[in-house]
Amino acid sequence: MMQRALLRRFTPTLRRSFSTVEETAKAGMTLNFSLPHETIYSGANVNQVIVPGAAGEYGVTADHVPLVAQLKPGVLQILHEGTSDAEKYFVAGGFSITHANSTTDISCPEAVKVDDIDSAAVTSAFEQAKAAFSAAEAGSLAAAEAQIDMEVNKSMAAAVGVSLA
Repeated sequence: MMQRALLRRFTPTLRRSFSTVEETAKAGMTLNFSLPHETIYSGANVNQVIVPGAAGEYGVTADHVPLVAQLKPGVLQILHEGTSDAEKYFVAGGFSITHANSTTDISCPEAVKVDDIDSAAVTSAFEQAKAAFSAAEAGSLAAAEAQIDMEVNKSMAAAVGVSLA
């Protein structure tokens, strides 16, 4: 009796765990990518999403285990079916929720295509934030805001291949 109950409970998990590469490749995953002012993808079928998680970068494909992750400033990569080049967005933070049904929801306060980032503007913004941080009183709100600006601009510069110190 107990064995039957356990088997019934774990059969869907086992079935999903032992799916073949072909099944996973055919199925793909669903991506919902939203900003407060815009929906970038709603129900899009993609092969993989590479997420800049606060605990580290990770990839999500079909049948990924459910996961909730905070995003850090970095590059979100979306791999579409039939292409080897990833579509890249710089995200300033946010959250990623991967559901058991191969759907991932990504919600970010801001996102911009990496190709649209002006490296000179990022360098200038970093220098302004650095000056504001130096001028701010230690532990003040202004110092915290300037430090966040510095970190985001440094991550954005790294996304376009510029090194800031």
